[in-house]
Amino acid sequence: MAEIEHHEGAQDLEKKIEETRQRFKNEFLQDSTDKYDSRDVERLQQDDAIVEGYLTWRLYVVDDALKMIDESFQWRKEFGVNDITESTIPRWMFETGAVFLHGYDKEGNKLFWFKVKLHVKDAKTILDKKKYVAFWLERYAKKEPGMPLTVVFDMSESGLSNIDMEFVKYVINCFKVYYPKFLSKMIIVDMPWIMNAAWKIVKSWLGPEAISKLKFATKSEIQTFIGLEYLPPHMGGTDPFKYSYPPLPDDDFQTPICDNGPIVSEDETESKEGELEGKDGLESSFNSTEVAVKPKKVNFLEDSLRAEDNDKTDTNARIKGARKPLTTFKGHLLDVSPAEELSFGSGETEKKSLIILSNVTKNQVAFKVRTTAPEKYRVKPSSSSCEPGASVDIVVSLHGGSQASPQDRFLVMAAEMDNVGSQELAQFWKEVPKNKIMEHRLRCHVLESSKPTVSPLRDSPVEMGSSGQQELSTALMRVMACNSRLEQKLNSCLWVQKVLVGLVLILVVLNVLCLFLLGTSQQPS
Repeated sequence: MAEIEHHEGAQDLEKKIEETRQRFKNEFLQDSTDKYDSRDVERLQQDDAIVEGYLTWRLYVVDDALKMIDESFQWRKEFGVNDITESTIPRWMFETGAVFLHGYDKEGNKLFWFKVKLHVKDAKTILDKKKYVAFWLERYAKKEPGMPLTVVFDMSESGLSNIDMEFVKYVINCFKVYYPKFLSKMIIVDMPWIMNAAWKIVKSWLGPEAISKLKFATKSEIQTFIGLEYLPPHMGGTDPFKYSYPPLPDDDFQTPICDNGPIVSEDETESKEGELEGKDGLESSFNSTEVAVKPKKVNFLEDSLRAEDNDKTDTNARIKGARKPLTTFKGHLLDVSPAEELSFGSGETEKKSLIILSNVTKNQVAFKVRTTAPEKYRVKPSSSSCEPGASVDIVVSLHGGSQASPQDRFLVMAAEMDNVGSQELAQFWKEVPKNKIMEHRLRCHVLESSKPTVSPLRDSPVEMGSSGQQELSTALMRVMACNSRLEQKLNSCLWVQKVLVGLVLILVVLNVLCLFLLGTSQQPS
């Protein structure tokens, strides 16, 4: 029943997407070819995820989504967003470190840091600062398409001179209009009380669709949203990261554009659990150095035929129990299903997810799948090729007792092939130019049922899984934050009590003094 409802919902979404595209073409593109950047219009017509983002943010009201697209596309052309590069931004802005991307929150969302104390209001530089923010957002959108951000306004040591309401409103508009569905939450850390009035105004700018995403936190409360490993020391964290420029912190991204390095061998011993995925190990982690292993020689012509014969016998067994995708990302080489995330849980029926790749070109397409957590997941096949018009089912499964995490990421890479009969897989990926590679990233969604129940009487800290440790750590952080709030309230109560006692003592002294003066005045002269 649930699958039928999901299917009907997907069909309804497809109709909304097509209606949005058609109406945008008929109502907004007529006699206004210079109003938008043609590259944005082309992406709108080809990428379902872009249209879906605007529709979702506007609660699937097509009229509202169209207004948002119009405003967003005009802004993109005015600021030349598609052409913003590192060289078009003044170097001193990068050197200040006032804005940067680094780390993840506890839900696996990327952190977008604003160091408020480093911002000084200046009308002469406001335009460059706006472009600077657009640079970071556009850079992230290309590296992690569809992945939400958590904005952190670090207001430590800041004052009224650092508050620029025009700039703050622009940042809010970036997430409210220009980059829909990008905002996970906006956290204001350590805000001075003198700025309460200013942030009440900011709150009104967010609007009802984003007001719930605004969070105010002290240095201790921030730990309920972000783990210690991604918090700086002045917030009680242990993150040693220090922003510096140059270069830009590319290594902070877990999914680089492409490394074109040697392909790690997929041969590995069959697992003791008897998993069917045996000899198809994952590629190395995105952000780790690949091990120099002798590459596996693959002849596409011979091996694809051999694989085709083998797959006919075990495909049904391999994909049995795998969660089937309901959404699709339409790429220029491959359509990738699901469009955004793979779902995993702890139950036996929740440990497999299916990726379906469909070749939409007239040529053979090579593909490979990589992950940020190769020790957790098994993929079959992790690297192969797809015939024109054909589809390939890829099963991603949790290995052994591993637990999925929202911070885990998957990267699907694809490139068209020439001279199919003579090319080897390893050599092909070494030589293919970066601009010929299509990339699509998927995040990991952890199902509610996947949260393990940890018994303090039965499970020792050593035996507890990484997911259990993370949940225990989260619970402890919440308890610490709660204790901190209670301590603050207790201190406030004690302070009020002291003030009241002082007032009572003053009243007693005044009363005694009045009685003394009254007694003195009544004595006979």
